[in-house]
Amino acid sequence: MQSQSPTADAPDFEVPFDDPEVPFDDCEVPFDDPEVPFDVIVVGAGFAGLYALHRLRESGHRVRVYEAGDSVGGTWYWNRYPGARCDAESLAYSFSFSPELEQEWEWTERYAGQPEILRYIEHVTDRFELRQHIRFNRKVTSAHWDEHAREWRLTTDAGDTARAPVCIMATGCLSVPKVPDIPGIGDYEGPKYLTGRWPHEGVDFSGLRVGIVGTGSSAIQAIPVIAEQAEHLTVFQRTPNFSIPAHNRPLDPDFARAYKEHYREHRRLYQLGLSSGFGDTQIQPSPGGPAAEQVMALDDADFERICDDYWATGGARFTGAIADTLINEAANARVSAYVHKKIRSIVRDPKTADALCPHSHPLGTKRICVDTNYFETYNRANVSLVDLQETPIETANPTGLRTTADSYAFDALVLATGFDAMTGALLGMDIRGEGDVALADAWAEGPRAYLGLMVSGFPNLFTVTGPGSPSVLSNMLVSIEQHIEFILDVMAAMAERDATQVDAEAEAQEAWVAHVREVADATLMPKAGSWYMGANVPGKPRVFMPYAAGVGVYREVCEDVAANGFRGFRFDAPTPAGN
Repeated sequence: MQSQSPTADAPDFEVPFDDPEVPFDDCEVPFDDPEVPFDVIVVGAGFAGLYALHRLRESGHRVRVYEAGDSVGGTWYWNRYPGARCDAESLAYSFSFSPELEQEWEWTERYAGQPEILRYIEHVTDRFELRQHIRFNRKVTSAHWDEHAREWRLTTDAGDTARAPVCIMATGCLSVPKVPDIPGIGDYEGPKYLTGRWPHEGVDFSGLRVGIVGTGSSAIQAIPVIAEQAEHLTVFQRTPNFSIPAHNRPLDPDFARAYKEHYREHRRLYQLGLSSGFGDTQIQPSPGGPAAEQVMALDDADFERICDDYWATGGARFTGAIADTLINEAANARVSAYVHKKIRSIVRDPKTADALCPHSHPLGTKRICVDTNYFETYNRANVSLVDLQETPIETANPTGLRTTADSYAFDALVLATGFDAMTGALLGMDIRGEGDVALADAWAEGPRAYLGLMVSGFPNLFTVTGPGSPSVLSNMLVSIEQHIEFILDVMAAMAERDATQVDAEAEAQEAWVAHVREVADATLMPKAGSWYMGANVPGKPRVFMPYAAGVGVYREVCEDVAANGFRGFRFDAPTPAGN
């Protein structure tokens, strides 16, 4: 589906400046005059950037949003690969700020696909008249803090310059695709497709020999769909991943209607951290509810029954079937063995089934995938699996790929090789704070931030769902709304103190970084070479980036910080004249 958007030079006001019936102050400046500062600049027009824009405008701020794409949507604008779908349930993966919006929008599936999510985002954008405040086709290349003026100065690749006292980075956690370091990849002469930058017009693989590199979440969604079209699909697997069936289906209108009657209660449960905010649209299958039992309290029959119930219900909440799955190696091994048994019961070829069983990491310590007929796809006659643990890729060539064992020729090649997660977009810009210190230097040994929202030494710069927040371990909509509300509260505290600058205290930041590490170390999460750790990017520091205690605990921490005078934040008033 091709998004529709205004042209890059379209005016963002509807009345001329010389209309005597319209006061000048009611008109938006039709260009980004560097001499006219905004109150806030937001980078990114995905869910986070749009919500920030809406709430800031509601609060009376003059805002400009810069977006690299030619329309809104963020990750759902770029990721249009076959089978792209959310792994949070649609009734939960939506904005909660407008009861009217909640009631009027009708989701069609339990897990919404990319086209439907993008339609929702575009609907929100136009319903709340946000588009005119966004500059599209503008990638921010630099953001520099002017210590004298106490404002951020930004430039874009289109030549724009703009300034504002406050800058909010809503750049997304999974917005920078990682191109694989396959020797000779540039020599391949056929069409190459990167899942994170899929052609908007779509791709028809009918009758083609297709190769796909990667078996992470994007690939696990794409492989069954491509296999239905291709003459033959060869999957090159570097690391097998755990995947749970989604059991996606159309939403029953009566169920959705009844659910919406209690939307406020559901939303509050998400905020308190039920299933990390992923949703409670299904009755929990085991009698004791989610995470009812620790593994050692269960005999084989009860263990199987609970796992079977969660497997039949589907979705990422399978990791909560047994309470201590993510903290107890014995429990994790038992649940992992259950999934291995399921894979072997689905995939008919024993060698292929064994290759698809993950052994390199505990279940749930890499992003657990949610699929539709992924393992079943390997039973198709037109699908083959190449285990790169046994026969690594040596090089690409003009016709395909060569491993240590064989050569493969393709009509098209798909690269589903993940993202430079959480820090990639931020470090892709030249961000400089106090003393002209670059963010890349401040994060040379790994990202350090207070609450995942602010980096010490970078005043008035906020990061939405940044490193040190629940972010990718949560329903992103739940985290985004909470983050933006908290940022607005910090800005209000600035105004109440007549401050022009707020910064994270270095001591508070270090204490939070230590706490995030301590929470992660209490789990099995750091045992995996995951993108949570930055392990998929050569040279990236190995630091567990998200906050693993959940959205409910994190919200309580933020509320306590606010109740104690925004503990850990330093507010500075203007320097007196003459000093």
